[in-house]
Amino acid sequence: MPLPYTLAELEGYLDETLPVERMAAIEAALRGSPELLTGLAKIVQRRDAGVHSLAEIWRRGRVTCPDRSELGQLLLGLLDEEQANYLRFHLEIIGCRYCAANYADLQAQQNEAAEQQTVRRRKYYQSSIGLLRNKAE
Repeated sequence: MPLPYTLAELEGYLDETLPVERMAAIEAALRGSPELLTGLAKIVQRRDAGVHSLAEIWRRGRVTCPDRSELGQLLLGLLDEEQANYLRFHLEIIGCRYCAANYADLQAQQNEAAEQQTVRRRKYYQSSIGLLRNKAE
């Protein structure tokens, strides 16, 4: 009987590289399917024996993942349209959790920096307000 998930999906499940919804679906299926558990055990045995597929090596090495600086450039709108489209595809369609976490971290840093800049400007203004004279005087 064929497994309800592909070998690539099960390997992705083991590597925790699938989108969250797909991971949850496989987890739920594993609880009620001895055949699926056996299939997963065979993959683990194959890995323990040192046999890896090319796709598995690419996933583990994150060959298609952009580096953090590219994600930062996407956030700042500095990439050409083709590269930006690829990165959005990688984040939104492929659902790479590793890159999504990096991107979210960069967004949080950018938001924090913007808030700090606003606070700093307000402090500068408040500290110098008594030194400014009203032109009407």
